[in-house]
Amino acid sequence: MRRGHAPRLRRLHGAALVGAQRRTPLRLGLLALAVATAATAAPAAGFDQKLSLQGITFHVACANDSSMPRLTITPSGLAIYNSPMTKDVDGHVVLAEVADLNVDGSPEVYVYVQSAGSGSYGSLVAYSANKKKSLSEIYLPPITDDPKASKGYMGHDEFRVVESTLVRRFPVYRDGDTNANPTGGTRQIQYKLAKGEASWVLRVDKVVEY
Repeated sequence: MRRGHAPRLRRLHGAALVGAQRRTPLRLGLLALAVATAATAAPAAGFDQKLSLQGITFHVACANDSSMPRLTITPSGLAIYNSPMTKDVDGHVVLAEVADLNVDGSPEVYVYVQSAGSGSYGSLVAYSANKKKSLSEIYLPPITDDPKASKGYMGHDEFRVVESTLVRRFPVYRDGDTNANPTGGTRQIQYKLAKGEASWVLRVDKVVEY
């Protein structure tokens, strides 16, 4: 009896293995499709950070959920006006820093934005805490206002606070360069914070190439 039943058990076992092998690729394929769909549908990571200096805190938040998301900067610790400042930005917020570039005892917040697309053009949103009472916007003139500094400029900016200056770096493009292969080196523009007629202004202090 045992010998007579053994072949049938082996046949059933073999059939079960074949069925499992046929189903396994289908299950793996559905799993891969689900993972790929989830990755495609995943939104860009939002930006949310609190920065403090000299008793003033800036809460910088941006969902980064579209090509023109809304940036919100909420101060706290100001003597008069702590309402949020909102602005639609061209691209995604990539970094924020707090500093006191003009060394007046009241901090500023600098928010760096990078546009979508191959150019990755950089832009700045910045505010100064006027005598720790309220915020006023800091103006950065368009780089094209300075023909010499903007020659060969095609985006890919990086902003950073370095000691008492705001530094902007970008690759320099020569005629015929492709977007992915600039050959003109790197240009660095250093800005100083100065008092303008109606608001604070970042003025070019030095231009360096290397």
